[in-house]
Amino acid sequence: MIQISESAQTHFRKLIEREALPGLGVRLSAVHPGTPRADVRLEFAEPGDLLGDEWAIDCDGFTLWLEAASVNYLDSAEIDYEVQATGGQLQIRAPKIKGVVPGESASLVERVHYLVENEINPQLAQHRGSVAVQEVTADGVVVLRFGGGCHGCGMADVTLKQGIEKTLLEKVPGVTAVRDATDHDSGAAPYISRGSAA
Repeated sequence: MIQISESAQTHFRKLIEREALPGLGVRLSAVHPGTPRADVRLEFAEPGDLLGDEWAIDCDGFTLWLEAASVNYLDSAEIDYEVQATGGQLQIRAPKIKGVVPGESASLVERVHYLVENEINPQLAQHRGSVAVQEVTADGVVVLRFGGGCHGCGMADVTLKQGIEKTLLEKVPGVTAVRDATDHDSGAAPYISRGSAA
């Protein structure tokens, strides 16, 4: 499931021995998994820090704890420590951390969520915005809720119709329409205020 090189195990073991805390191990988790912002968090963990649902991977002299919610995203991960003249460098490769493109058999909901997280939200983030899927109805209507700079933005309707809906209709077979369920009047920090967009 996870490959930890001998040099990485040696590196972790030396760090753990230096701390001299009984039962100290290393916890590995995915941060923002399944999104373009996904990253790996690696930290020391004492037994009292554990939630109890972690997967335990026995290494030479310590335990690597894998957060249960991160298991699918960190499957096939490789951890290596490359010794260099000036010290060393830890390398973690996790090919599934940003998610796996849904296959032909994936549900409409899975395909919509993947496209929103991996294509639409990175574009909206350029304007401090985001969108969340509230619902995908049985007849293919995607109901969205805008957030960040898109919440209350005067251009939200244009973004919805010319950007998001167009993209979802083209790239996700089965989507029939896209609707906005956001109360834009409550937006606190719109990218473009509704009054100036008119």
